[in-house]
Amino acid sequence: MLTFSEVTDSEMPREINKSCMCARLSSSSWPSRIKSFTFDFTYTPSIIPTSRSKMNMREKQKYVEGYDFKFCDLIAKYEKVAKIGQGTFGEVFKARDRENPNKFVAMKRIFMDNEIEGFPITALREIRILQLLKHDNIVHLIEICRTKATVHNRWRSTFYLIFEFCEHDLAGLLSNVNVKFSLGEIKKVMHQLLDGLYYIHTNKILHRDLKAANVLITKKGVLKLADFGLARAFSIKANGQPNRYTNRVVTLWYRPPELLLGDRNYGPPIDLWGAGCIMAEMWTRSPIMQGSTEQMQLTLISQLCGSITPEVWPGVENLELFNKMELVKHQKRKVIDRLKPYIKDAYACDLLDRLLTLDPSKRIDSDSALNHDFFWTDPMPCDLTKMLAQHGQSMFEFLTPHRRAGHMRFQQQPAAGNAAPGQAVHQPPRPSQSKLADSEFHERTY
Repeated sequence: MLTFSEVTDSEMPREINKSCMCARLSSSSWPSRIKSFTFDFTYTPSIIPTSRSKMNMREKQKYVEGYDFKFCDLIAKYEKVAKIGQGTFGEVFKARDRENPNKFVAMKRIFMDNEIEGFPITALREIRILQLLKHDNIVHLIEICRTKATVHNRWRSTFYLIFEFCEHDLAGLLSNVNVKFSLGEIKKVMHQLLDGLYYIHTNKILHRDLKAANVLITKKGVLKLADFGLARAFSIKANGQPNRYTNRVVTLWYRPPELLLGDRNYGPPIDLWGAGCIMAEMWTRSPIMQGSTEQMQLTLISQLCGSITPEVWPGVENLELFNKMELVKHQKRKVIDRLKPYIKDAYACDLLDRLLTLDPSKRIDSDSALNHDFFWTDPMPCDLTKMLAQHGQSMFEFLTPHRRAGHMRFQQQPAAGNAAPGQAVHQPPRPSQSKLADSEFHERTY
């Protein structure tokens, strides 16, 4: 038996036997609050215990079918309503609680078809981190459910993470031309996003996959950071040695320059770059840098943020890929100039400029960003409920065909009729066609 709290994030890949198929909870208050997971290594449906190795096939099947997963209810308690998302590590469904038909949840099915060694390490990480993080702007993990092992699923249970249901994701909202955010509403979205980042960074967690599709919003206007499958704990080593984290994280369009250049000793600034990309997207309505390769993404970053040189980013020449990538030269920084046609608020432009800073050591952190004048000048951040109430249909990136297929297109934001008195509504001009055809983008698998 092994309890999650006994293993550090860096130790987990070699300490946790991935043949583990059962997550137990040492909490009497299950499922209302998850306290600490304990993993049981005494059994997996695909490997019969040594003491029962002399069972015949029928006895083994009966043993597997009747195995009792403690604190892990059958998924039959929920009824699937619709598929609302899919990623590298799982697919997500909207589901109804059969005992309470008015209660909806989100079910994330964990892909295990290719996991010959059992439960995916990415799911273990997500469970472990979400059990530790409790905040209004972090999605809440309710429980873990499973299917019954039968001959129809080759005697292997399928596991689901059960989350609170959020009616929208930000990518889905931005792809709908009828959804119009006023300046005060944009401030509310960004304030909640940065508040969530401040909380996880204070608790030494990196999200590592921040993008509009992973930002959920409830019908009451509460923002929730979601999809912690790539998240991990971070720390500063006592001996002063650099960390060796993987740099194959963050969706390409939101990936910061330090990761593209091979940095493995990174920290919270990688999430702040993603926050900057999302903030710009609140006005442009589509990702601002849509590269098809790491090389193309670096080129787009240089064209917007200026050439990457040791003069503007001391120490960049020491990164592993600095001399292996073709870096565009003689590019001036144009963040504010490029975004001025979209963003009329000077404080918004300044905050974006600080978030999209090339040198991660100079990039604004979440605490300083929350104290930026952007959030403390009129119009103040305002509630999203009234605007969202005008849209009864849930909006998710997966349900938006042109986004799901990779045909990311900019959309002009029409004048909003739902702005509160005194609130400015931005109407950005339609951008010129990107030099990169949208059809060239392919979702990456890490």
